[in-house]
Order: sequence, then C-alpha cells, then structure tokens
Amino acid sequence: MTVLIAGLLLFLGLHSTRIVADGARSRFIGRHGAGPWRGLYSLVSAIGLGLIVWGYSLTLRQPIVVMQPAPWARTLAGVLTLAAFVLISAAYVPRNHFKAWVGHPMVLGTALWALGHLQATRTAADVLLFGGFLLWAVACFVSLRRRDRAAGVQRAPGQAMASVLAVVIGVAVWALFTFWLHAALIGIAPYG
Repeated sequence: MTVLIAGLLLFLGLHSTRIVADGARSRFIGRHGAGPWRGLYSLVSAIGLGLIVWGYSLTLRQPIVVMQPAPWARTLAGVLTLAAFVLISAAYVPRNHFKAWVGHPMVLGTALWALGHLQATRTAADVLLFGGFLLWAVACFVSLRRRDRAAGVQRAPGQAMASVLAVVIGVAVWALFTFWLHAALIGIAPYG
C-alpha cells in the first residue's frame, strides 16, 4: 500500500497546488516561466500516476476487504461513471452547456467517477484510491468555483450541437471503456 499512497500523495498533492499553495506556484512561474512549471508538473504527475497504477496493482495480490457493496452498487456505478465520462468529454468540447453550467466539468466528472467506484468496491486500496480522488475533486471544485466568483468569470453560453457532441463522445468512450478496456487494462470486468 505504500507505493499507492506515495503515488496518491505525489499526484493529488501536485494537483492541489492551486488550492493550498497558489502563491508558491505563481512565484515559481514568475522566476522560471510557465514552460518549466508545465514540464515539472507533467513529470511529477506522470511519476505519481505510474506509482498509483503500480501500487494499486500490487494491492490486488492480497486485497484487504473492508466492506461489501450493496446489490445495486454496480448499477449506480454505471450511471455515475456514464455521467462522469460525459462531463470529462465536455471539458474538451468548446462552448457546450455542461461547461457553461458547472464551469469545471473535468473536476466534477472526476468526483462522479470516484464516487461511483468508491461505493461499488470493497478493499482498503479502493477506499484510498477512490476516496482520495473524491476528496481532492470536491476540494478542487469548491476552490475553482470560489476563484471564478472572485474573478467574476462569465462563461460563454452553451450551444446545442456542442453539448450533443460532448454526450456522444462521452457515451461512446464510456461504453468502450466499460465493456472492453476496463477488463483489458485493469483486469476487472465491471459487468462480467
């Protein structure tokens, strides 16, 4: 579990910089430029993500079961992750309604993804992984919305075709991942 915890601390810690150390981030960028910050950010994120994947895979060898999911948990996980994939897709489709409504669909999608998995899984590693991402996403979303209000951010109104595109992409990627890639990459078939 140590590797998983180290990965989560690196990845989520770095992704919390704007929440807990925005001044330090700004000073670094002021001294060294945005390019070095992005490079360092990408490198540390990749290392953290690699440690998360490796650490989680190590926990699958001797899982510590801490709870049993409810009988309807898989169904709820499917609904929440479907919404998550649509929101995450909306983060990349310009001028859609999701972006106009929530402002930060990627972070909200991450929260729904984590919540869906957290309530449908059963091990201590699952609680660490998905609980960690859920706590981070909630804190990040609150911080981003607060920052938007303080800056008076006004979002462009959504356009119907952009919103439809975000939904189509999200549903397609969700179906591909749920019914094929999840088992191929993670070794767990959500509905198998």
